[in-house]
Amino acid sequence: MLPTLLRRPRLDTPTVNFPSDIEQVFDNMMQTWRDKDWGWADNETAAYPCDIREENGHILVDAELPGFERNEVKVTLEKGVLSITAEHKEEQKKKEDGRSFLQERRYRRIQRSFTLPAAVNESKVDANLKDGVLHLSLEKSKESQPREIAIK
Repeated sequence: MLPTLLRRPRLDTPTVNFPSDIEQVFDNMMQTWRDKDWGWADNETAAYPCDIREENGHILVDAELPGFERNEVKVTLEKGVLSITAEHKEEQKKKEDGRSFLQERRYRRIQRSFTLPAAVNESKVDANLKDGVLHLSLEKSKESQPREIAIK
């Protein structure tokens, strides 16, 4: 005889409604998830894809920032470190006759910093945001340009 703990429950009895019970557990979990104030959302930072290349005496940077407006993007350049930050504030939409089931677009902040491969002229930077892609063109400084050295 098997101990009671090893016996399998009978699923055909009316007291066990397996699909409904699992569905109820899942619904409760999702409701708890929706109602929870996670706190970390205010400090959430994510990365985004970038391309950095050199072409015709310029360092070119393309950063994907979909959904961000020009005024939500901040680009800084200090001591050879390029930082790109995009921050989208909470969008408040209230509906009088409805309720929200999922709200993931409250706040979003993405940020990356790069050490540039060459010195650049910090006063000659061109920035353009088009179709969700930030394009930067940074002119290399004269010191970082290759030059021929005379042999004596």
